Amino acid sequence: MRVVIVSGHSGSGRTSALNILEDIGFTAIDNLPLTLLPALIGEYRQAHDPESLQLAIGIDVRNLSTDLSQIEPAVNQLRSADIDVDILFLASDKQQLLRRYSETRRKHPLSSSEISLEQAIDREQQMLNAVEKFADRYIDTSSLSLHQLRETIKQTVAGDSQQLAVLIKSFGFKKGLPIDADFIFDLRCLPNPYWKPELRSFSGCDQPVIDFLSSQSDVAAMSDDIFTFIDRWLPHFGANNRSYLTIAIGCTGGHHRSVFVANQLHQRLAEHHPQVQLLHRDLI
Repeated sequence: MRVVIVSGHSGSGRTSALNILEDIGFTAIDNLPLTLLPALIGEYRQAHDPESLQLAIGIDVRNLSTDLSQIEPAVNQLRSADIDVDILFLASDKQQLLRRYSETRRKHPLSSSEISLEQAIDREQQMLNAVEKFADRYIDTSSLSLHQLRETIKQTVAGDSQQLAVLIKSFGFKKGLPIDADFIFDLRCLPNPYWKPELRSFSGCDQPVIDFLSSQSDVAAMSDDIFTFIDRWLPHFGANNRSYLTIAIGCTGGHHRSVFVANQLHQRLAEHHPQVQLLHRDLI
């Protein structure tokens, strides 16, 4: 039996994540109080084949804060009963959450006539600290489209549990570090196509930039070194019961060098590791 607990910031895609899991065969139940979780699972185990049963449980701030603080003992109790439990936490930065609520005109669960939207977001973060710290998988959805979120969940949650899922993410340092990265590689020491006027408007996916960076020996050396390191240690992460790994490749703006090297790394790793996903965070 497998249980995936889905939690996170309101507006970060938690409901979409539950829908995605339901689409791929999970039975999804939203806003379940933690105190009812053992009884619910007991009922499902009696009524279904436990070996094939997959539950996705949504937990958010509509649960009492004292209830959320009990997530660690509740999950440990389930795991001691030989139930495979994963906690998926979806997060987004405050500016993105403010923008999303402004665009959708939806009400935040904690906002009221006395509590502003920004205050509600801050209060929610405090209430969810216990869940976030105990989570098995943290996904930053700030720059993810619904399609990218679907692919991320399918690979890291619903994929072959025997295979390590790898996300390669390019980014620009000027927009901040990706908070979900396990490894960060800094490419700002490499030749920058931005300073060539004829290349500035292109990205690392475009042939003029590809030709320029492919001709730079330092770029080739950096790309080779990153690939060698990751390829060398991926089997060890997989052998240590790790189900996912996020590798962030950064340059100044996230348009040229990081995109080019991330593309190369994705192509080379995909030849040996089947679950490799690519995301260009800051490429517009």
